[in-house]
Amino acid sequence: MAKASVPVKSVVYALSPFQQKIMGGLWKDLPNKIHHKISENWISATLLLTPLVGVYTYVQTYQEKEKLSHRY
Repeated sequence: MAKASVPVKSVVYALSPFQQKIMGGLWKDLPNKIHHKISENWISATLLLTPLVGVYTYVQTYQEKEKLSHRY
C-alpha cells in the first residue's frame, strides 16, 4: 500500500523594514507604569533605599574626615 504524498507547506515570516514593533508594549504608557509601580511599592522602596543612602553618606563623610585629619 503506497502512502499518499502530502505537499509540505512552509510558513515564512518576514519583518517589514517600515513597520517593526519589537516590544512595543514595553514602552507604551511608560510614565504611568512607573508611577503605578512606585505608588504601589513606596514602603518597600523606602526601606531598601534608606539604608543604602545612609551607608553611602556615612562612608563619604568618613573618607573626607580621614583626608582632613592627615592634613597637618
